[in-house]
Amino acid sequence: MRDFIYEIPVKVYFGREQFGHLGQELSRHGKKVLLIYGGGSIKRTGLYDKVVSEIEKADLKLYEYSGIEPNPRIDSVRKGAQLCKEEHIDVLLAVGGGSTIDAAKYMAAAACADCDPWDFLEKKAPVKEALPIVTILTLAATGSEMDACGVISNPETHDKIVGMSPKLFPKASFLDPTNTYTVSAYQTACGAADIMSHVIETYFNMEDGLYMLDCFMEGLMQTVVKFAPVALRDPENYEARANLMWASSWAINGFISGGRSHLWSCHPIEHELSAIYDITHGLGLAILTPRWMEYCLNERTVSKYYQFGTRVFGIDASLEPMTVARKSIELLSEFFFKTLGLKSTFTEVGIQKKDFAHMAQKACEGDVLQSGLGPLKQEDIEKIFEMCL
Repeated sequence: MRDFIYEIPVKVYFGREQFGHLGQELSRHGKKVLLIYGGGSIKRTGLYDKVVSEIEKADLKLYEYSGIEPNPRIDSVRKGAQLCKEEHIDVLLAVGGGSTIDAAKYMAAAACADCDPWDFLEKKAPVKEALPIVTILTLAATGSEMDACGVISNPETHDKIVGMSPKLFPKASFLDPTNTYTVSAYQTACGAADIMSHVIETYFNMEDGLYMLDCFMEGLMQTVVKFAPVALRDPENYEARANLMWASSWAINGFISGGRSHLWSCHPIEHELSAIYDITHGLGLAILTPRWMEYCLNERTVSKYYQFGTRVFGIDASLEPMTVARKSIELLSEFFFKTLGLKSTFTEVGIQKKDFAHMAQKACEGDVLQSGLGPLKQEDIEKIFEMCL
């Protein structure tokens, strides 16, 4: 295995009774707070009033930017960054899921720079400085509350690009599982698929790694398999929501990578789907992941599938490895499409074959996508797309 450096400078307030710390955390960074949120669900649930109350108690000045889209758009980032500059904002407070938090990250970076925020993503311009960010999570899915990544879409160019910088770590994140009670069954299911994909794309890797990290990842996946159905049946089950929320954070905060060089496979492919079709990220991952696994299964990789099937799904370890491997893909598919109730094909969500070549070419950047199970060329990705129809 490779050497690695691990640092997570995010302070997490987890649980029901942590909200009283919000004003204190915001005050560490200044007096002017920009509250960023999406379509207004935080007002319907009462969370908005709680946030505003804590800000007022701390004698802070409140500004607002609402309307952040799912698959957040670069134009929203531009407008938010401009507001930060005009009002001399000290700290950004992102209340929502990954889309809101990702948008806030690049607003924070652009507020401290003269370049267009799209340059951070398209041209990989370094983030030299960013305003501090505090988050209040309302959806267990992307893990953006505890990582330094952000994904932004540009509808004009049909691009969806991920960027990363240590400057984009939130300073503090408030994770109260009760804030996810009102999340719809569909978004709960998509969030669960997103969490699973974050772990699977790291776990299915043929590089040497740490046994303890494999065990940790297996525990994360078992957690999602156990508690996602509970959250669907009983949306206000605190144990289920808490387990999903904490699993979401640990699935993508860098801990499980353990120095592996090739991590992402389905994510760069799915980004091309949602860049053009604007589908929910977790849904696209659910459709792609079992097909990617099936396509990459061979004698070289079968051992990892055997480990996954026996440890995560409890398949009989006495069976032949290839039998276990195929059964594990079948059980994962059943979890996504039957247990979670997600649509299972491109046809059902309107993704058309005419775009396959273009999306596959962009996913591998005209060369090769280096995934944990082996390199994928454009023709390989197109074949995976065909399996998803």
